[in-house]
Amino acid sequence: MDTLSYKTISVNKETAQKEWVVIDATDQVVGRLCSKVAKLLRGKYKPTFTPHVDCGDNVIIINADKVVFTGKKETEKLYTRYTGYPGGQRFNTPAELRKHPYGSERIIKHAVKGMLPKGRLGRHLLDNLYVYNGTEHKHEAQKPKAIDINLYK
Repeated sequence: MDTLSYKTISVNKETAQKEWVVIDATDQVVGRLCSKVAKLLRGKYKPTFTPHVDCGDNVIIINADKVVFTGKKETEKLYTRYTGYPGGQRFNTPAELRKHPYGSERIIKHAVKGMLPKGRLGRHLLDNLYVYNGTEHKHEAQKPKAIDINLYK
């Protein structure tokens, strides 16, 4: 019988084609930027996407301090953390976090972390994200290619 047979291609850690990409976050809305970054980290833009494998790209975000929030989120959104002591619940707004040395980087990492799968795979994927406040980064040896994040859905 002459029928076409198609095999589902499933990549593994060794056969995954991982690339390094640079994204400029200047004047990007935080949530929209981070959802696209999460898809890049996961590998969903690739035809060989496999749900249980790290087949995404390594993403470098520069100019993280120039991201914007829409509406009143800059002053009214609350980030909650807990010190571990009784009565140790602390609240910060994005405007307060930006005053800290790595505040803008924490804002982006927090947003991307919430959009990745929970568990070992999600924690491993978050290690492929590098966020920098300025235009300089230390990954020139990997020869990352600059992409326009607005071209992605």
